[in-house]
Parts: sequence; structure tokens; C-alpha cells
Amino acid sequence: MKYSFLIPVYNRPDEVDELLQSLAAQTTAGFEVIVVDDGSTTPCAEVVSKYADRLDVHYFEKPNSGPGQTRNYAAGRAQGDYLLILDSDVIVPPGYVEAVDSELRREPCDAFGGPDRAHPSFTPLQKAINYSMTSFFTTGGIRGGRKKMDRFYPRSFNMGVRREVYHALGGFSAMRFGEDIDFSIRIFGGGYRCRLFPEAWVWHKRRTDFRKFFRQVHNSGIARINLYKKYPDSLKLVHLLPGLFTLGTALLLLGTLVCPYAPLPLLLYALLVCLDAAVQNRSLHIGVLAVVAAYVQLIGYGTGFWRAWWRRCVCGKEEFEAFKQTFYK
Repeated sequence: MKYSFLIPVYNRPDEVDELLQSLAAQTTAGFEVIVVDDGSTTPCAEVVSKYADRLDVHYFEKPNSGPGQTRNYAAGRAQGDYLLILDSDVIVPPGYVEAVDSELRREPCDAFGGPDRAHPSFTPLQKAINYSMTSFFTTGGIRGGRKKMDRFYPRSFNMGVRREVYHALGGFSAMRFGEDIDFSIRIFGGGYRCRLFPEAWVWHKRRTDFRKFFRQVHNSGIARINLYKKYPDSLKLVHLLPGLFTLGTALLLLGTLVCPYAPLPLLLYALLVCLDAAVQNRSLHIGVLAVVAAYVQLIGYGTGFWRAWWRRCVCGKEEFEAFKQTFYK
């Protein structure tokens, strides 16, 4: 057994069905799948059982504790040399395992991650949100990739790590958000080798409306400050960009009171995003939605960043006390 897929899930049986279907279509065998229901009120046991004759799949249920602890639960039951961690809202292409295998044979490493894309069947909104999360004109450069602005840190939607390394690091921490970056920081801190596998990509559905998307990125902004408090050296200049963008947007909008041309930079940025997204997706509709998605993402992240900075760095509150109503309810 070379690979173990770890899939935490919370109330998303339909997504698990699509993910398992894509795993059953892999061109390379030699892996097991471990699905763990994290206290779901709509469990996916029946969905998983459909694939018992096509996959070496194992299903577990446990009380809710968040995705990081659920991955640790799955890792404790895995047999593979490498743990391949996926979010439940992804679909893997048929050559995913083959691509991972090829990269590891070419240049072995202790941990790795891959990029994400939008599937042709995704809705225009999903494609627009995917653009905002992967484009160099938003925070795609911060997240890492071919045109990255910072060291590549694997994310939990598509991450791999040697099982021995995973357990040596103690798995994921109890952080509610940002736990994957916390884990990646500890990978580098432990002196382990980590790489981007550009061909080991996944289709990633993400959020289905702007309200949920805003909450997701807002929490990511909060997590960045929590990571800074835990690892002061982890905060780089590029991580400030969404916060600076948010402040700049507010100042430019206020500037309209004295100068009608003040919002011009915002309009030029919107035009750039619209054209780039429209060309990439061959759809003006998606281009327009991408403008909204980009502003939701940058301002959502930026407001979360400044909110956490105020509560944790200025007011001196601990992570749990500062955000118990947001993270731990």
C-alpha cells in the first residue's frame, strides 16, 4: 500500500459521491481511501458503501472536532507510505495518482501539494470564485504556484506528506482555521523537503455563493494573524496586500467626497480582472462575476486580517477568547 487518501467530511454526501467516483476512475492503483464523517447530521455511509467493490475504502464516524482533528483521526488508521489529503469538495482527474507517482520517482520529497482548477461543469459563479482564488491579480500569487510571490505552502484541499513525517510532526494542530498553513510551517521548520507538483491538480468547487465565500476568506484573514502570533516570522509583506487593498479601497471611496476621479484605480482594477477572467473562461458573464469575487475575496480577507490584528495584537486577546463566537460556536 503506497498511498492513503484522507477525506474529512461534514454534511456533504453528494460531494463525497463525486470524489469517490473520480478516485474509482484512477489510471493507477495501489491506494486506500479513508472517509471520516466529522459529526455530520447527514452522514455519507450509504454513499461510501456504493464503492466498496471498486475501491479499498474505509468509513468512520466521530464527534465533531473540525477538519484538522478529523484528518488526524484518519491518519491514525492509514496504512500508506504517503498520506494524500483532500477536501470533500474536490474532484480528482483520472491521472492524479499517476502524476503524484511520477513526481515522487523523479524527485522524492517529504511533503507536496498541487494546484486547483475549475471543472467545465462548474457554475459561472464557481468559476468566478475559482478565478479569484487562483489568479495572480488577486491572491493566487500568495497561495503559491508557478507564478508564486512566496514560498509554496501546501493547502489541505490537495496535500501529500510521508506518513512518518506526518506523525513526527504530530499531525494537524487544534487551530480551527489556518491549520493547513500551520502544518506546512512546521514541515519547513522540521527541515523536511516540500515541493509543488504542478501536474497533480484537482478540480475544486469552493463556496457556492458570495456570502459563504466572504465568510471563508474573512476567517482566512483572521487565521493569518493567529499564525503570526504563533510564528512571528511567518508574516510576509505579501500577506499584507489584501489588508492594504482594503484600506486603499476605503480611502478611495471616501475620496469621492472631494474628487470624483478618486475611484478610477478601482475601476481600472475591475476592468483588468474582468478582461483576464473573461479571456481565461471565454465568458464575459464569468468576467463580470470575477470582479465581484475578487473584491469579496480581497476585502473579506483584509477585514478579517485587520479585525484579528486589533483584537489579538492591540487588545491582547487569545485566539479562543477573541473569536469564540466565530470559530468555536
